[in-house]
Amino acid sequence: MIRTLVERLPHLVAVACAAALVASAAAAAEPENDYPTEARADYIFGCMAANGQSRESLSRCSCSLDALAAVLPYDKYVQASTVLSLRQGIGQRTTAFKSTKVFDDQVAELRRAQAEAEIRCYRGGT
Repeated sequence: MIRTLVERLPHLVAVACAAALVASAAAAAEPENDYPTEARADYIFGCMAANGQSRESLSRCSCSLDALAAVLPYDKYVQASTVLSLRQGIGQRTTAFKSTKVFDDQVAELRRAQAEAEIRCYRGGT
């Protein structure tokens, strides 16, 4: 039995390596920063409300979201958007969101991603 296993070992290793390659290729095929469909639709509807309800606006807003998602993972987008929403309030609870470096950094990262998306999709002639 041990002899059979030893004889088959190169074959088993090759099968295991092939399985690992297939699994890593499948993982690489999935987008890294895929935003949920509902979040994508919400972003595009809001963008179109601000930029016009035209086919060109749809194209630019879609481009903008794709560019944003390529730079900023969805969880960081949600965190920064939440901070921005909380900063709009008044009172003592919102003060922490307005004057904390961690939150400033999150918002700055979102703003940089938005600026890159604007350059790609609105000034780049998409």
